[in-house]
Amino acid sequence: MGNPSDIHYEHRNQPFIQGIGVRYFSLLEATPLIGVRIDYLERVDLGYPSKLKRIIHVSYSELTSVARSNLPEAIRRILLENEKVFVEFFNIAEPINIRLHSLELLPDIGKKTMNSILDERRQRRFTSFNDVKERVGLDPVKALVERVIRELGGGEKYYLFIKPRDRTALYLGYLERLYGEVF
Repeated sequence: MGNPSDIHYEHRNQPFIQGIGVRYFSLLEATPLIGVRIDYLERVDLGYPSKLKRIIHVSYSELTSVARSNLPEAIRRILLENEKVFVEFFNIAEPINIRLHSLELLPDIGKKTMNSILDERRQRRFTSFNDVKERVGLDPVKALVERVIRELGGGEKYYLFIKPRDRTALYLGYLERLYGEVF
């Protein structure tokens, strides 16, 4: 219903929405049309006719505390909706250099878990999040959610999914590859 401390003047005294794009995890802020009510975690189409106006990109630091608290659940829903796409990450992830593998950038994955994933995928491809969980003992959705939030927050050396604002960071471009391979 407005935030007096928001850096965008127009959001200080009128309602605004903060959300995340379902394809490339873009953080967005917009103003709802007059008389439109949007619930937490509601999916809103940005195409014509939209319930929103003045849609802008924002950074993680510009999110309100409410948006930050709902972000993990929003990302989890996106991952589950696109399970086929994100399971494919575990099938195609490759080394970044001779000492580091892309899989190791996910939280809770060290050398032992990474080797387990690589051994399992050599036997047969992963087909679902449950398949990854049963064969490797890792909660892939939790790991992916945490990684996406880290990347949205910035300050990472390597980015698997989010294009970094920092030009010195290395973007590995997995989302483009995943969408290209699955669709």
